[in-house]
Amino acid sequence: MSRVLVVEDSVAQREMITDLLRGSGLDVTVASDGVEALELMQAKAPDLIVLDIVMPRMNGYEFCRRIKADPLTQNVPVVMCSSKGEEFDRYWGMKQGADAYIAKPFQPTELVGTVKQLLRG
Repeated sequence: MSRVLVVEDSVAQREMITDLLRGSGLDVTVASDGVEALELMQAKAPDLIVLDIVMPRMNGYEFCRRIKADPLTQNVPVVMCSSKGEEFDRYWGMKQGADAYIAKPFQPTELVGTVKQLLRG
């Protein structure tokens, strides 16, 4: 079973994304910000990360840059999932190393489809 780390500071969004991914057969771990996510990754790197951008302590861009710069985690796919939906935001997210970018609000099938596609990678 593939392991997905959901990094999202909004409880409602985190629960919705977690339920969607668990419903499609994935093992989901959650973190409320980038600092907590980095700590969780020390123990066991996930197979994929769903990442919000606007969060306290460490934003999604910084978190993505850090894991993509680390040889141990650089190959973990990252799906940025953010309310920042402008073309520049998408461009900047991809420049930080994201493998996919989904703007909120999103269709559940779009998120699950993207995650499954990247896990098949």
